[in-house]
This record gives sequence, structure tokens and C-alpha cells, in this order.
Amino acid sequence: MTPARPLQLDHSWPLFERGQRFELGFVGDGEGLLLPEPVPFPADARLPADQGIGLWQCDLADNSLIWSAEVFDLFGLPRDAVLSRPEIVALYGEGSRAAMERLRAYAIKHRRGFTLDAEIRTIGGEHRWMRLMGAPICAGGRVVRLHGLKRDVSHEYR
Repeated sequence: MTPARPLQLDHSWPLFERGQRFELGFVGDGEGLLLPEPVPFPADARLPADQGIGLWQCDLADNSLIWSAEVFDLFGLPRDAVLSRPEIVALYGEGSRAAMERLRAYAIKHRRGFTLDAEIRTIGGEHRWMRLMGAPICAGGRVVRLHGLKRDVSHEYR
């Protein structure tokens, strides 16, 4: 039995240096289809292009979320907070929440990425604007996860 090897990907978002490589972990026994394994983000994970960009993942099987430190900071949450997608979605402004849910459903149905500027309210009540970029992770012809970037762009709306 051959151990699974990480899949090497060239990321297509323009926020990264051309040719920079990323690894997604896979689980399996080397035979047949291997499903992507969630990749936890270390507390000190940083993207090279901008320190204010956070990484996120959502497992569609149970809607569990994984965030980098910057996303916790964006929402004003302690970095050890337990994440609940319904509670996080409730922090989106009504129009932004509706747009995000439509784009999310479209991304899952059509296996496409999306970008949305969304208005959010932090746990402390501060209003912010966030640029949300998402893309599907597929296995066996179906979307199993969404992942992407979140960035505070409030300064662009002042």
C-alpha cells in the first residue's frame, strides 16, 4: 500500500507570486479516489502579499469552519473561539448575507469560484466590509469543501 502524497497546486488568484506552490493534504490508501483532508492553519500562518488577508475553509458535510488568525481578527473573535456557521452568517448584513448565500449555492452547484464584498458586524458591534473570495474543492465529481480568502476592505468604503 503506497501512502498518499500531497497534491501540488499552482494557485490561480493574483494575490500570490507566479509559480508559488501550495499543498493540499489527502487521505487514502493509494488505491482509487482520495478525498481532500481539511488543512488546519497554524496560528502564525501568513500570506506573502498582504498580512491582512485570512484563509478559510468550510466542510460541506457538516458546515464546520477552519479559519486563520486574520479571519478571527476580522470578525473580532478570540482566536480560540468555537466556530458555528449559522452564528457567523448572522454577523453578515442582511443584503450581504443573501448575496453570499446565493453565490455559495451557485459555487457548489456549478463548481465555480466567487468574489463578494460583504458588510459584516463584529462581535463587538463594529461595522466592517470584507472581501470574500471562495472556490470549491471537488472530489468524485462533487464539491466537498469551499475555501478561500477574507480581507478587511473597510477603508475602501469610508
